[in-house]
Amino acid sequence: MTPPRTTSANSLKRRGFLGIAGAAGAGAVLLGTGAAPVAAAPGRVPGDPFQLGVASGDPLPDGVVLWTRLAPKPLDDDGGMPRRPVAVRWEVALDERFRKIVRRGVEHAVPAEAHTVHADVRGLRPHHEYYYRFRAGDAVSPVGRTRTAPAPGTAPTVDFAFASCANWEQGHFTAYRHMAEERPDVVFHLGDYLYEYAAGVNGKVRTHHGDEMNTLAEYRARHAQYKTDPDLRLLHATAPFVVTWDDHETDNNYADLSPENSDAGQGNDTTARFAARRRAAYQAYWEHMPLRRLRKPVDTELPLYRRLEFGATATFSVLDTRQYRTNQPYGDKWQVSGPEQWDPKATILGGEQHAWLERSLSRSRSTWNVLPQQIYFANWDAVAGPDDGGYNDGWDGYRASRDRVLGYVEERGIDNFVVLTGDVHNNWTNDLRRDFERPETRLLGSEFVTTSITSGGDGSATHDPGQVYWDENPHTKYYSSRRGYVSCTVSKEQYTADYRVVDYVTRPGAPVRTDKSFVIEAGVPGVQAV
Repeated sequence: MTPPRTTSANSLKRRGFLGIAGAAGAGAVLLGTGAAPVAAAPGRVPGDPFQLGVASGDPLPDGVVLWTRLAPKPLDDDGGMPRRPVAVRWEVALDERFRKIVRRGVEHAVPAEAHTVHADVRGLRPHHEYYYRFRAGDAVSPVGRTRTAPAPGTAPTVDFAFASCANWEQGHFTAYRHMAEERPDVVFHLGDYLYEYAAGVNGKVRTHHGDEMNTLAEYRARHAQYKTDPDLRLLHATAPFVVTWDDHETDNNYADLSPENSDAGQGNDTTARFAARRRAAYQAYWEHMPLRRLRKPVDTELPLYRRLEFGATATFSVLDTRQYRTNQPYGDKWQVSGPEQWDPKATILGGEQHAWLERSLSRSRSTWNVLPQQIYFANWDAVAGPDDGGYNDGWDGYRASRDRVLGYVEERGIDNFVVLTGDVHNNWTNDLRRDFERPETRLLGSEFVTTSITSGGDGSATHDPGQVYWDENPHTKYYSSRRGYVSCTVSKEQYTADYRVVDYVTRPGAPVRTDKSFVIEAGVPGVQAV
């Protein structure tokens, strides 16, 4: 077992983390002492409007998105805000005490957007740390830390983490706090940021507020409830997020405009009814995430796939495998295989996104070509013998789509191809080949699959998913069923992935440890255990 990673960046940033931790846990307070005053914003707001904290996201070399929501009563339909626009001032500084302010501006938080703020700040320095805060009336927000992306052509080492699947009812978000302590340059959240189920359906550790989400008010309230968690607020206040969704932000296992319960008489959803539900879910998701205003949904559409360049070190092509997919084959049944999985008309990305991905890969000038996405990418065969099995809600259900991606990587010579995955509530590591049934064929890349933050409860200490998995999936190198996240360090020379786990989530305070580490050497496909 590899000991927890200690980096010079982490030790250098520790003092600043302690200040942000205090601010995030205490509500609307300033970081440190002697902070320069924020210019007054007109209009009074009731109570403490910054109970959901602050966040940043989608870093560019010269800018970042700053987010907050005014909500003195977070679980009320209107968040406890008056039905009028409110001017919100923001400031960005080089220091925690705001003695060196470099940018400031005003946004108007409006009722139609749940009084959220999406300030697109530009004119910042590349690969640089900044601090930010908001003011509404006399109320001052907690202080957040963010970081811009490296400049084009530069190749610094980049530290980032990725996570998925945080079910409020099944555990405490302790792993988020440990991630914040590492002070990553950026966090990728790969979906299931929250769960849509009614109170009491999933667990007894904590209880969801309200019924299963269907309306805009219900989705807003659930997002607000999750952001009352101090560990999640701390992580948002510590590092910029790059988010993409999976299914539970809207409805379990939905596909485009097909809800979970549209088949075999399992429910009463119709396309029209589900379209209204998706419209509400997408609106609330955009409102509560640090996304740019250009991504605000129109009707049932929210263009979420995008490309972020971190200099010559890594290009991240962020995918959306939920919004544009065709319906799952074989009624989405587990480990049922056949020709439907190879249907050339079936797609997990949709034609436009697939073409965009190929352009993104072909234009990359970075060492590492990384795909943050939601769903298990490698072949997942849990059936002994010649049956291909497969996870039909993952890429196994869309084998022609996967073959197109891997075929492009192979034929165009895309080097250092790495897929990041969430969804399945366990840690996995896979090597990637175009033909998973022939381990002698060319190795094209690797997949790191993160476990859940809480979904599935504590998990277990086993590293053995069963002999059939090892027999049928020779590309699989590692498995663990604990909770946690993956912490990565990427340079021009190598990619290191540390699987960081906690042994329990059903009670707070679990320590974190590195369960396993892998390295990929640039130009040498395949993972090597450390």
